[in-house]
Amino acid sequence: MEFSVKTGHPEKQRTNCIIAGVFETRRLSNTAERLDKASKGYLGNILRRGDINGSPGQTLLIHNVPNTLSDRVLLTGCGKERELGDKEYRDIIRKAIKVLSQTGSTEAVLCLTELNVKGRNTHWKIRQAVEVILEALYSFDQFKSKKEKERRTLRRLVLTVATRRDLPSAERAVSEGEAIGRAVTLAKNLGNLPPNVCTPIYLAKEAEALSTQFPTIQTTILNEKEIVAHKMNAFASVGQGSKNPPRLITLEYRGRKDKQKPVVLVGKGITFDTGGNSLKAPLTMIGMKYDMCGAAAVLGAIRAAAELEMPINIVGVIAAAENMPGNTATRPEDIVTTLSGLTVEILNTDAEGRLVLCDALTYSERFDPDVVIDIATLTMACILALGSHASGLFSNHNPLANDLIQAGNESGDRCWQLPIWDDYQDALSSPFADVANIGNPPEAGAILAACFLSRFAKKFNWAHLDVAGSAFRLGKERAATGRPVPLLVQYLLDRCTK
Repeated sequence: MEFSVKTGHPEKQRTNCIIAGVFETRRLSNTAERLDKASKGYLGNILRRGDINGSPGQTLLIHNVPNTLSDRVLLTGCGKERELGDKEYRDIIRKAIKVLSQTGSTEAVLCLTELNVKGRNTHWKIRQAVEVILEALYSFDQFKSKKEKERRTLRRLVLTVATRRDLPSAERAVSEGEAIGRAVTLAKNLGNLPPNVCTPIYLAKEAEALSTQFPTIQTTILNEKEIVAHKMNAFASVGQGSKNPPRLITLEYRGRKDKQKPVVLVGKGITFDTGGNSLKAPLTMIGMKYDMCGAAAVLGAIRAAAELEMPINIVGVIAAAENMPGNTATRPEDIVTTLSGLTVEILNTDAEGRLVLCDALTYSERFDPDVVIDIATLTMACILALGSHASGLFSNHNPLANDLIQAGNESGDRCWQLPIWDDYQDALSSPFADVANIGNPPEAGAILAACFLSRFAKKFNWAHLDVAGSAFRLGKERAATGRPVPLLVQYLLDRCTK
């Protein structure tokens, strides 16, 4: 998909289709009004017949509008103008592109970026439009023997801005939107791959491919023997029941030549989670290939940073393993010594994410980080608490938490902060080890998991994003969402301007 921005009169745009808005009830947007004036009331006459009244979700495709150079005009319902917010704007763009992609148009002019969205400027509207369009056109069918026949593919899209003064900002917004869209696509593709393909070794190869594509990324891989040699025994314990060995993947992006302390992103990369010897019920294993979405988000975020040449230093640490049962797998009540020196009693092998993350967090200390953010599909409890709309946020540093919340609100990839008060820590006590890997189910499961991780993050400013509800969908629309890549990229962009 090729994006560009331009100014100009809509009636003079030579294109397959112009996309314009209609508000309730039948009030034309600025672009639609210009087209109506040029066509001597042609659009207004059609609207008076009642084919569309501007309600959200409505569309009307009109051919051969008089005195215009466009083959078609796609009118899109925008609802009540005063109620147009972030979600409504994204929904309008998404609906329009879904309809446009079925028309056979290979190129079009999108004028919906002129809509007034509460508190949002042109840069935000352009970037969000690009992200939503790439999301709407995404498909994953590489494992289907018979692929659906498509009409001619949409290849070029022009986004309009009001004045020439808006062009530089809009062009930057397009670049950011494309980079985020490609990063989200990478995360989605990795998540949607079957677990017999996307193994820990496969993730390591994807990281190496990024370093080949972007010279500013350097990748280091530790195999299972090296993981044990580094005394990451909690991490190693998770993968020891699988024929697919674990990998510790490190990506270093150096966007600055000085010694600026890096942002470290730590990703949970459980490529399939059976629960280990604490075996899950069969139906609850559906979707467990998505337990590596935290790792996919780290790869996506670093890819976007490299494409945009962000002036910032970033390190990605990915703990990749497959959690399988068997005679070599970890047992409940096993005790392991972590890289930090703390001992952990493993009461539930299905609480494996925190075991790989605790060693990865300690490993992050060697990079002298400014902040550390871990991303993990960690707990069902977070889904019960927040559903799919927000990722769970936990942090030992309020300024970092506030920055992530702000980045979530700006990007539309939101998170919500939950507590990690000391009151909860007693639930993780063990009579035989320094800490147990679970508390008292089903009480405060997401919080206790974060409290466990906090014990390994005392030497740096740290945040934990539990994306169990946001990183993928189950049911008929089972798929990876690519979240929280937009949140992470926005956070990194914000740091670049401070």
